[in-house]
Amino acid sequence: MSRQIVLDTETTGLSADNGDRIIELGCVELLNRKLTGNDLHLYFNPDRESHEDALKVHGLTTEFLSDKPRFEVLAQDIVAYLSGAELIIHNAPFDVGFLNKEFERVGLPPLRTHVADVIDTLVMAKQIYPGKRNSLDGLCDRFGVDRSNRTFHGAKLDAQLLADVYINLTRGQDALLIEVTSDEPAQGVVLDEVDLRSFTLPVLRASEDELAAHDKVLAELDKSSGGKTIFRAQA
Repeated sequence: MSRQIVLDTETTGLSADNGDRIIELGCVELLNRKLTGNDLHLYFNPDRESHEDALKVHGLTTEFLSDKPRFEVLAQDIVAYLSGAELIIHNAPFDVGFLNKEFERVGLPPLRTHVADVIDTLVMAKQIYPGKRNSLDGLCDRFGVDRSNRTFHGAKLDAQLLADVYINLTRGQDALLIEVTSDEPAQGVVLDEVDLRSFTLPVLRASEDELAAHDKVLAELDKSSGGKTIFRAQA
């Protein structure tokens, strides 16, 4: 059974190396690409003020966070929850860097030693939609994911949005990843053997208009990808 955790954080600023801290952790669990409700949502007292620009993004005031537990109190619980899962994160180096720094402070190994893998949906989106808006907001708009409640960035809300975006980004892959686990057909399914050598497949040539339209699309891909169109390289 494939266990995935869609993860997001909010922080006091942009630099973990300069002392900024995680103030919110939001995790949404997927089993076989289905939401389970076994989610994790935590706030932390960072023992420091948020930078002004960060506060405008997440809206989590020092007063609100003052009575929340410190990260070290819940670090082992977080590791236990994430253990063995495949993490899905948008702009993963940012969140992974902050989690590694928090783990380092309490003497724990880096994040990747606790999990199966980390998937960066920003990298994935840039490969699928080169030159397009691939922020979380941009992807929500592209896939019609409702983000009307996103007045501020929030780790739990953003993880929920990203879970929906990820399912849309990877839709259709399941059909390409069917595992054959038995020589016996599934119960109730009758499989007829077909010798494909008996078929003569027709070759349909592209028209001049279709070739011109194809070249136009390749030119646009060349422009947005800086001349890295794979089709042209393989042609």
